[in-house]
Amino acid sequence: MKKKIPSEEYLLKAQKLTKIQAEQLYSRMGGKLERRLEAQKIHPITALAIQLEKEDEDLKEWREKFAELKAIHGR
Repeated sequence: MKKKIPSEEYLLKAQKLTKIQAEQLYSRMGGKLERRLEAQKIHPITALAIQLEKEDEDLKEWREKFAELKAIHGR
C-alpha cells in the first residue's frame, strides 16, 4: 500500500465517529494499514479516515457492478 493521505472530508467523518463505530471500523481494517497503525506509523484518525474512504470506494464499485448485472439480467 502506498502512503495514502485521506481527504479532509473523510478526516472530518472519522473524527465524528463514536467509540463503538471506530472500534467496528478498526475491526474491518486489514493488511498494511492495520500494521502501520499498530507500529504507530500512522495516527488513528488518519487510519480511520483511510478505511472509511476505502470502504466508500469499494461500495461505489460494488453498486456499479450490481447495476451492470441487473441491466444484463433485465431486473
